[in-house]
Amino acid sequence: EWLQQRRPGVKTEMKVSAFAPPIKFASTFASLGARRAAEFGPIPYARRARVHTGAWPRLFSMKKHFLSTLICSSIASVAESSFEYDFVVIGGGSGGMAAAKEAARLGAKVALFDYVKPSTQGTTWGVGGTCVNVGCVPKKLMHYASCMAPVLHHDAPSFGWKVPEAVDHDWQKMVTTVQNHVKSLNFGYRTGLRSAKVEYINALGQFADPHKIRFSLKGEEKCITGRYIAVAVGGRPHVPADVPGARELGLTSDDLFSLRRSPGKTLVVGASYIALECAGFLAGLGLPVAVAVRSILLRGFDRQCAEMVGRNMEAEGVLFYRECTPARLDKVDGGRVRVTFQGGREPEVFDTVLFATGRDPDTPGLNLAAAGLVGDAVTKAGKIFVDVADRADVPGLRGFGQTKVGHVFTLGDAAEGRNLKELTPVAIKAGEALARRLFAKPGGDPSVQPPNWNLVPTTVFTPSEYGCVGLSEEDAVAQFGEADVEVYLYEFTTLELGAAHRTRHPSTVDPEAPWDNASPTSCLAKLV
Repeated sequence: EWLQQRRPGVKTEMKVSAFAPPIKFASTFASLGARRAAEFGPIPYARRARVHTGAWPRLFSMKKHFLSTLICSSIASVAESSFEYDFVVIGGGSGGMAAAKEAARLGAKVALFDYVKPSTQGTTWGVGGTCVNVGCVPKKLMHYASCMAPVLHHDAPSFGWKVPEAVDHDWQKMVTTVQNHVKSLNFGYRTGLRSAKVEYINALGQFADPHKIRFSLKGEEKCITGRYIAVAVGGRPHVPADVPGARELGLTSDDLFSLRRSPGKTLVVGASYIALECAGFLAGLGLPVAVAVRSILLRGFDRQCAEMVGRNMEAEGVLFYRECTPARLDKVDGGRVRVTFQGGREPEVFDTVLFATGRDPDTPGLNLAAAGLVGDAVTKAGKIFVDVADRADVPGLRGFGQTKVGHVFTLGDAAEGRNLKELTPVAIKAGEALARRLFAKPGGDPSVQPPNWNLVPTTVFTPSEYGCVGLSEEDAVAQFGEADVEVYLYEFTTLELGAAHRTRHPSTVDPEAPWDNASPTSCLAKLV
């Protein structure tokens, strides 16, 4: 009964012969209890008591607290050893992989679950999570491909290169190159887990109780138990449910990077960094692109920098439909999509509609309630609150992604906490720190400090790349007051682009003033 209260869900099976002398049972507890003395406090006489036939008076003359402490310690030892794994990770993305491999390196027995639910269009991918498969890596490669266009069309001829006037882009060839690289990373991650002696389970893990994970593999239902469990399932693109046709006809970033046909004329819905990055590289590859913006560009970033990003994208031919969102999508002849807008804009037909309207935590299906993560433990969107208060059941782990259930942790984009950012390096750092705190020393290493998330740099790979760290001007004014904030600015064009005399997209040039076609300044340095 004590064990079930202390370790819910742990099987307790103690087989003691009914005819065995009670003195042997006490001796077994003594040997087990000594091993747990460090965790559960001092156990008087545990190492000194010599129990043998005829020792009844000596045994039962010991203090009452000795027996109770000894038995509790011994049961705890049995409970600890009853877990099949020291550490179970659900999610094979950046944070989960980092935590699993670091824990295994430190000697823990680790299992990692990874399962990709198909996108709304049926797209799936390999191990490694969002960043490797449908995020940072393919995005950066396609951004790199698009950056070649102005060099070929504008800069190279100015510097003496004889480049044909018609330089076409092969979308399928680019996708093949990108996907080949992604698959090589998938292979590297699989071999890395094997080398680290992490058991990889390609299945959807869900809680059966606070320590038990249930899953189905090759049609067979199975369960494993873990002393500590980390949820690192990341997020998936949000597709608005109240827009008819959005889920059936709209694509997301989950689909774009492996799309075998050219997107053609594209409407990007949203104004986040994902939306603007995708719109930027699609326009750079020569495709007509419009962006439906509900309110402002790059919410949460410095407003001056965000508007400069938008201005430079407009100069490269990207159209911004301000205060405009889709009301419905309908399929028309040739597989194209007619978009009806809110806000009075006339319907328009596109080859592709790409939704980049935020991301939702991929926690549905985990059965969080079975782990005790219900009510105020999760947000309405499904994120899991972490590091809210010190846990009495598993103390000393606040700051490492600890949830309301002390032995369960959340890493990466599924975590909700102060200053946490949905970035790959943040998830990796959090996973490694957690593993070191739990397993660097037997019983955990309290000298490991939680990461500091106050100054985390980030980059937006729009045509004008934007990097930042620290407070935006608006946040600085809100925190310190306008009188105590100074801003230093320097706006300029690089030497190379100035010499090449880059020009704006023809659609943005006034026909009555064709000479006024110079690209806007390309760089802004800002210190707050």
